Amino acid sequence: MISLKTDKDLLKMRECGRLVALAIRKMAAHIRPGITTGELDRIGHDFLAQNGAVPSFLNYRGFPKSVCISVNDEVVHGIPGPRELQEGDIVTLDIGAYKDGFHGDGAWTFPVGEISPAARRLLNVTREGLYQGIAQARAGRTTGHIGHAVQSYVESQGCSVVRDLVGHAIGRRLHEQPDVPNFGRPGRGETLRPGMTICIEPMINEGRPEVKTLADDWTVVTQDGKLSAHFEHMVAITDGAPEILTALPEEEAIHA
Repeated sequence: MISLKTDKDLLKMRECGRLVALAIRKMAAHIRPGITTGELDRIGHDFLAQNGAVPSFLNYRGFPKSVCISVNDEVVHGIPGPRELQEGDIVTLDIGAYKDGFHGDGAWTFPVGEISPAARRLLNVTREGLYQGIAQARAGRTTGHIGHAVQSYVESQGCSVVRDLVGHAIGRRLHEQPDVPNFGRPGRGETLRPGMTICIEPMINEGRPEVKTLADDWTVVTQDGKLSAHFEHMVAITDGAPEILTALPEEEAIHA
């Protein structure tokens, strides 16, 4: 069942999105060689708690931490712990915030110190793929328009789209219908309507698209061991341009 949000609902979701964006910024400020993923998780958890929110991911389907932190070939759902970040790594911070009955969700991949040109290019391609998808998030279009835009751009740059994992609608539940794949054809999938709130989240690999899940039953990695990046924004479908609910204050909230 598709949930359409009221204006009052959207006010609450904007607050959740704001906290997600600020939590990511707070954690990102501490990214450096030598910091552990567990320390970053604590920073994100504490920030949400101090702002009256609950981490959406903590104990969700048994996930043991508050932030999904994925490094290098880890695509998503990395479990924070004693691992120390190294110069040249890339690290994804994926966090959800629950407050006043609604969830927010967002992710961003960051460099650790100086990274290789190939890694930098992957980050740029994935981020641009996200905005290509967001540009299609308009009433009357479909989830297939979004996926096609992401896929077309990413593959034109020689990277690959993970197909085993997709974006999703969000609201009172962390994962709602419909799914929002990062691949597809225009006109296919669910028609977008004002009041829908969705998470568009390209997960893009440097090499092949195939992935596998490690023995911890959470961490998803690339099968070929090459790098993966992940960028996610929570977006509201309106009567006009899409509204990015997880935009940082200095980032444009509306993208045509």
